[in-house]
Amino acid sequence: MSVQTLTKTELDHEAQHPPATGRRLAFLTLAALGVVYGDIGTSPLYALRECFKAEYGIAPTHDNVLGVLSLIVWSLILVVSVKYIVFILRADNRGEGGILSLLALLLQHTRRADEKSHRLALIAAGLFGAALLCGEGVITPAISVLSAVEGLEVGRPALVHLVVPITLLILFALFMVQRYGTARVGAAFGPMMLVWFITIATLGIRSISQTPSVLLAINPVYAVRFFAEHGAAGFLTLGAVVLCITGCEALYADMGHFGKRPIRVAWFIAALPALLLNYFGQGALLLRDTRAAVNPFYLLAPQSFQWMLLIIATAAAIVASQALISGAYSLTQQSIQLGYSPRMQIVHTSEKQAGQIYIPEVNKALMVGCLLLVVTFRSSSALSAAYGIAVTGAMSITSVLFGVVARTRWGWAPARVIALVGGFLLIDLSFLFANLIKLEHGGWVPLVIAMSIYLLMSTWKRGRTQLGAIQEAGALPLDLFLHGLERNPPVRVKGTAVFMTSSSEGVPVVLLHHLKHNKVLHETVVLLSVTTRGIPEVPPERGLTLEHIGHGFVRIVATFGFMQTPNIPEVLARAAKQGVRIPPMETSYYLGRERLVLTGHAKMQRWRKKLFALMSRNARSATEFFQIPSNRVVELGAQIEF
Repeated sequence: MSVQTLTKTELDHEAQHPPATGRRLAFLTLAALGVVYGDIGTSPLYALRECFKAEYGIAPTHDNVLGVLSLIVWSLILVVSVKYIVFILRADNRGEGGILSLLALLLQHTRRADEKSHRLALIAAGLFGAALLCGEGVITPAISVLSAVEGLEVGRPALVHLVVPITLLILFALFMVQRYGTARVGAAFGPMMLVWFITIATLGIRSISQTPSVLLAINPVYAVRFFAEHGAAGFLTLGAVVLCITGCEALYADMGHFGKRPIRVAWFIAALPALLLNYFGQGALLLRDTRAAVNPFYLLAPQSFQWMLLIIATAAAIVASQALISGAYSLTQQSIQLGYSPRMQIVHTSEKQAGQIYIPEVNKALMVGCLLLVVTFRSSSALSAAYGIAVTGAMSITSVLFGVVARTRWGWAPARVIALVGGFLLIDLSFLFANLIKLEHGGWVPLVIAMSIYLLMSTWKRGRTQLGAIQEAGALPLDLFLHGLERNPPVRVKGTAVFMTSSSEGVPVVLLHHLKHNKVLHETVVLLSVTTRGIPEVPPERGLTLEHIGHGFVRIVATFGFMQTPNIPEVLARAAKQGVRIPPMETSYYLGRERLVLTGHAKMQRWRKKLFALMSRNARSATEFFQIPSNRVVELGAQIEF
């Protein structure tokens, strides 16, 4: 993106966060290698093997091996290197990436009334893309760890019965340690993946040196010949080829943690060369011995190195799983802040890094899902049948949203956008359609998960919008309320009362209930609203507005980014520095707890009303979510016809 296309705010962001250089670039590159490329990096464990499964009818002959290898090589180049590394990473929301960040970026510039349908379509696409990633994400830890532990089948066939129990044990332990945070373990991710990439590159070079003719596969003509010879069967093989690029969306989502430059450097100097060398090495092995198709990755290694390779592969699979789990936490946090998910408990596990969070509800759901998948499918080969269909859908949606960004924000010419995005979609949709045959073999699993998550997200957003409209319609104007206080002043008591309200206009219902039942008001009354902007972070000095409205009333609006977790005591501490009397030990917080009665006229189907009411009842309390001292909170119930 040229400097001319940057807004002033974006230029300020670039000035505050200059590109990494020197030792910092080296550190971030190593860290990115561990977190960003865990999923793509472990794909050699199963990708090439799955291309020669019996159901595709593709035998590992000389020409077929070169053809499949050519497809893998050019998928890595065109999809990962060109589409994501060169282009998609440009579409950042103040440094943050991922499909929800991209959606928030787009919605900042689609607010005119005549764009309402366009806006709704973008929201639906973005939400469904995020849901697809969640659906596919449940499979990633299961297939990564399972395929690594399956090295026992090669090294020690007598222990094959232990593959599933060991996988279950590793996954269970991985999810159980999440509550302690990943700061310490995360420091080792980069070095562990560096060892992994060096290992798979070395194994590849060793095999290539014995059969150098395998390097001919870099010629795309072999891929074209493969399609020409096999027709529909060749096209359907793309359903297995896609396994080598399934981590692309995670790559984009993790951009905010490291920046574009470290991610790009890590890909071109380490991840891509190592992956290509290993895939070529596996191909060379198949050219020498077609029987190696049962597990070409592990059979690359000499017998004496099998146990060590098993340990290294398992460690790499754990890193890949951890990256996915951490990404799920970030995605959920974004969903909550953007209003697409009920409040959940967000535990910050690091005092230094704001992105280090743990969400118990998400952790439990992922753990149960992963363990059930391992028990149900029992092998990475069977699990691969369910893998790929959802992520290719998410990749297609990302391409479309990127095209909208290029046209509306960067001002690209329509012909340029159509040509580039059309090329992306040609590849994405080819992978998507090739994966449709997986539906009956387990591909429905991530789709059902995705559709369920999309239903929950869209229902919550719609319900909160309808509820807000009902509350706003029945709200008492503030000036009318203050005029009533002048005519009939209530008893004022010492201290400060903070009334949380979702609207920055009118009088909170909880305040009216408090005055009606208790007949008193505190000397200082704070009307506090929390809003979220479609940017990752709002600086503290810009995230607070104060308005003294007389009679001891102060309206405070605290603004956060979608990557931030609101902390109300910190907000009030900042307000106190601006002259508002908010002594911590003399401040009470008044919160409303809504009870929905489904007899109102909200514009939602009754079954969705019931679903929304259920989600509302099970949402985390505002006390926990906003980190308010529980011993200073007063909750007042309100019954609302919904």
